Amino acid sequence: MEDKADIKSMTKPEMVESFRGLGLPKFRADQVYGWLQAKGAESFDEMTNISKDLRSTLLQNYYIYGVTIEKKLVSAYDGTIKYLFRLHDGEYIESVVMQYHHGYTICISTQAGCRMGCKFCATGMGGLARNLHPSEMLSQITTAQRDNDIRISNIVLMGMGEPLDNFDNVMRFLELVSDRDGVGIGMRHISLSTCGVVDKINRLIEMKPQFTLSISLHAPNDELRGEMMPINNKWKVDELLEACRRYAEATHRRISFEYSLIKGKNDTDACARELAQKLKGMLCHVNLIPVNTVKGNSYERSSPKQIQQFIKILEARGITATVRRTLGADINASCGQLRRKQKEESDGNIQ
Repeated sequence: MEDKADIKSMTKPEMVESFRGLGLPKFRADQVYGWLQAKGAESFDEMTNISKDLRSTLLQNYYIYGVTIEKKLVSAYDGTIKYLFRLHDGEYIESVVMQYHHGYTICISTQAGCRMGCKFCATGMGGLARNLHPSEMLSQITTAQRDNDIRISNIVLMGMGEPLDNFDNVMRFLELVSDRDGVGIGMRHISLSTCGVVDKINRLIEMKPQFTLSISLHAPNDELRGEMMPINNKWKVDELLEACRRYAEATHRRISFEYSLIKGKNDTDACARELAQKLKGMLCHVNLIPVNTVKGNSYERSSPKQIQQFIKILEARGITATVRRTLGADINASCGQLRRKQKEESDGNIQ
């Protein structure tokens, strides 16, 4: 595929220019762009209003990086759908579709694996395989829409991988997915979650995007955060929070801080008070997450009583906090676990 171009990762102007080089008129680019972006076509053969000769020309010059459904799990509790997708090179990624009163939200992956190594994350334990192309991020959305005959209205970049570690491809994906001629999901309906890649947050500050920035914080100080999140060895808590303050001021967008509550580790009253002090005066919200049980660590969820106490301390100090609703509990809907099991099974088969 080295001599072919990734057509689904192209913007419309880029496609028009590329088609011009093949002697094709603009309206052909409009047609193909619509098939790929708005309709989610995964092959040129689906483009029925285009001649076979033209489809053959497209096949000779371009490829479509899509995703194939390897496994699909549907929660009996709440209808949450979890996908294990297979990529063209045999790698696996996960996506989750959740239904809320306002519509459907999809949580997508931005990398196959992750190199950040957070101790409570199933994905990070396997390391990074590779970055995803913009087309592969888009295909998670379009495939889920077509498979369920639904319209997805919100996107969360909170699946496998660190989005800001795949910065350029993620920014291209955001440009494509928000295009009204394509999937058409506006930036204010998109959340991007990062473990705190400060230099990339600084680049975002210059760009002033209108998506919601979510920070995986999980601890109020360097000692605790450093134990759980290796990235804290590079960028300390105070440096990260200073970048967050500048981001909120530049974009006028509220930052969401994700905080996984771990019994006896970061859920104490002292942690709550320290967190409130660190966030004081910032345009933000704290999203408390009862930690998932992951094979390979001994972390346990905080008790409901301690979770409520944590919230009480934050709110008494002016920090808004909520507990994330658990969806798809019967299908392990948190990302990374299904891929990990699949890789273990594959490795076992090889042996």
